[in-house]
Amino acid sequence: MQIISQQSIGADIFELTLEAPVDLRVFPYEPGQFLHIRVTDSFDFLLRRPLSLCKVDLIKNHLSVVYRVQGQGTRRLAAKRAGEILDVLGPLGHGYPKHKDDRAALLIGGGIGVPPLVELARQLRQDAQSVHTVVGFQTKAQAILVSELETYGPVTVVTNDGSLGNHGLVTDVLTQAFCADFDRYYACGPTPMLQAVQRRLSEWQLPGYLSLEERMGCGIGICVGCVHKISRNGRIAQLKTCKEGPVFDAQEVVFT
Repeated sequence: MQIISQQSIGADIFELTLEAPVDLRVFPYEPGQFLHIRVTDSFDFLLRRPLSLCKVDLIKNHLSVVYRVQGQGTRRLAAKRAGEILDVLGPLGHGYPKHKDDRAALLIGGGIGVPPLVELARQLRQDAQSVHTVVGFQTKAQAILVSELETYGPVTVVTNDGSLGNHGLVTDVLTQAFCADFDRYYACGPTPMLQAVQRRLSEWQLPGYLSLEERMGCGIGICVGCVHKISRNGRIAQLKTCKEGPVFDAQEVVFT
């Protein structure tokens, strides 16, 4: 895919926009799916980087992903410029299922888990659902995509240090009275956050979905390097996050 633009949107956080090689209006994709990107043609970085879809522009036929520079691989990716070509697989995996009979959705994101919620919010609003998003960050400098999410509905911001929005964790604002207004929730973020959200919202029987973060190798279910415990039909299975996920029914996810 050809790079259309690359811009910094936060502390070591970049938004990468690519031109899709097929017409996205007829190509099936789901919010929560990911692109598997090769960061260089050399043998230094053989493993691709899985980056969730953030925005889809059906008019321009563009896909956007957002990522944080965390090592040499993503640093190489951040050095790419408009016009360069990237080796990309995807969209891959299973994204967030939508329920068109629902009236109100609660979206919950933490840190670099916030990006896939943007495209999800757009599609839910397109289905005439109301959307309220709760996002959490370590600090104000790491807050991203808040204005984009506000396009689709109210956004509650939480920071660990209190430098922006509410002081604390996302679970601090997920009271029973607050969550009673929603038919379903959709969450993406670090594992401790997902575990806390699952525990809190299962108490009130609010159904939802979790997008899991696992280290991926092949991205297509061959290497079996990204398995996670999932409970189905009374049995615990080791399912591949890249193929059967990354999005799973929250009731099925087993954290140990």
